[in-house]
Formats: sequence, structure tokens, C-alpha cells
Amino acid sequence: MQKIAVFVDVQNIYYTTRDAYQRQFNYRLLWQELAAQGEVVIANAYAIQRSDDQQHKFQKALKHIGFDIKLKPFIQRADGSAKGDWDVGITIDVMTAAASKEVDTVVLLSGDGDFDMLLAHVKACYGVKTVVYGVANLTANSLINAADSYHKIDASLLL
Repeated sequence: MQKIAVFVDVQNIYYTTRDAYQRQFNYRLLWQELAAQGEVVIANAYAIQRSDDQQHKFQKALKHIGFDIKLKPFIQRADGSAKGDWDVGITIDVMTAAASKEVDTVVLLSGDGDFDMLLAHVKACYGVKTVVYGVANLTANSLINAADSYHKIDASLLL
């Protein structure tokens, strides 16, 4: 049975599905789709910690599905800009999972082209299969090309 590790860039998925479809991603349906292909042994969702009820409900729902939630504080800068980037954390966790030899497939939910080198690296060095889920017009071509397979997030994967 295939061992699957799932890594979700929550902010990226939230904003790209909202911008493209004005709808939210269906994490339960994704889980069912992946579980039909093998055993999900790692499932991390990376989000920004905010103190509002909607976020707490969302995080509780993800935990109920089976995701481990990793939170980073929301930082509001003096100039009004905000920071809350999980790229390094996701990269470390993907590399750790791939190097462990306990997973056969790494699934990344993100359209961020910064992850293209990561997928190429874990595929070449650890022999894991790499899969990307992202919104078609909002996923970097370099990321799509780096993955073994790419799944478009379309209406069928939305709430």
C-alpha cells in the first residue's frame, strides 16, 4: 500500500480558490481521494494563527479530518504590510518526510513556484513520487513541471 504525505499551504489554497472561484476548498473530499490511493501517514496543514472564531472552526474541522495544524503567528508590520510565510517550514517537513523513507508519495497543495526546486530535489534524491494540487491559472508552471503529476483544483474539489 502506498504511503502518502500531504502538505497544505493553507493561505495559498484559500486565496487562490477564493480568487478563481469565490469558493472554499473541500479538504474532506481531498482526504477521501488520497485515502483511496493509499495510506495517509503524514498530513500537515500550515496556517497563520489569528484569533477569530472562523479560523478556530476551520482548524478544528481540519483536525477532525486528520490533519495536524501548524500555526505561525500573524505579524502586522508598522507599514501596514503583513507577514506569515510557511515556505521554509513546509520545505523542512517535506524533506524530512522524503528522507525518512517512510513515504512513497509527497502531495503538495500550493501554487507557489518557490517549491519547484524542493519537489525536484526530493524526487531526485529520495525517489518519492511528487504530486501537486493547485488552481490552474494560479499555479506556477515551474511547480507543475517539477511534479510527477498535477491535479487542477476545480469546482469538483470545492465546497
